[in-house]
Amino acid sequence: MNYSWPVSIATADLSLKPLRFRDRSQWNSVRAQNRDWLAPWEATIPRLSTEKAPEPSDLPSYFEMVRLINSEARQGRSYSFAIWHERNLIGQISLGGVILGALRGGHIGYWIDKNYANRGFTTQSVMALTEYSFNALGLHRIEINLRPENLASRRVAEKSGYFFEGERKRYLHIDGNWRDHLVFVKENSGIN
Repeated sequence: MNYSWPVSIATADLSLKPLRFRDRSQWNSVRAQNRDWLAPWEATIPRLSTEKAPEPSDLPSYFEMVRLINSEARQGRSYSFAIWHERNLIGQISLGGVILGALRGGHIGYWIDKNYANRGFTTQSVMALTEYSFNALGLHRIEINLRPENLASRRVAEKSGYFFEGERKRYLHIDGNWRDHLVFVKENSGIN
């Protein structure tokens, strides 16, 4: 098994690479341009009635995020990659919740720049990260959890060879509320 970090993954059209400090301006620009496009699908932090609402300054800075992402990857807990098409940062994909033991699994999440949507780039990224997860990390099972109304994401999961397993009610806090999710799964047939 290969647990080294950093890791880069290449497809026919893309490069999946760890975010670097010098990618900050491109990442911030893509995220700002896609704020409304991504908002319905973005995870949010639930607030207990006794807590004050989080301030934007409570969120980690870009540099803190990159440090955390790299630390998590070096510890084998999650792996996050910027999706590059030529010289353009067009999205991000992550393998999170990695468990190495009797389960040997994780879950994949992603976002894509609206200008690069519906061109097969997200599917290529999911397939490449799935292959890395199975071959380099020796994972047995990977999940993609998506909102029922996110038909584009469902197509990505299906085209990537994931099968529908079921529904999770009020599974994740997304866009300010607990949302139902559909679970798509792919298993590594090379592991007994």
